[in-house]
Amino acid sequence: MSAEPRVVVLVRDGCHLCEEALRIIDAVCRDAEASWQAVDVDGDASLRARYTDHVPVTFVDGEQLSLWFVDADALRAALAG
Repeated sequence: MSAEPRVVVLVRDGCHLCEEALRIIDAVCRDAEASWQAVDVDGDASLRARYTDHVPVTFVDGEQLSLWFVDADALRAALAG
């Protein structure tokens, strides 16, 4: 049984901010050896209703870290803390 990913990012297809966030998250998590997962808000009606166009949304250990933009240094700090 696998553990929950440390980082979860809510995204949507065709979102340029999401694409940039995914690049940053992948690089930082790879360096930190932290697991991460992208979740498409359009695949879940409740997520789509809650976050509408407010993506990407990044969570670390279940706590929201960022909305729309991911700061690599803030992500590194959250993963180290």
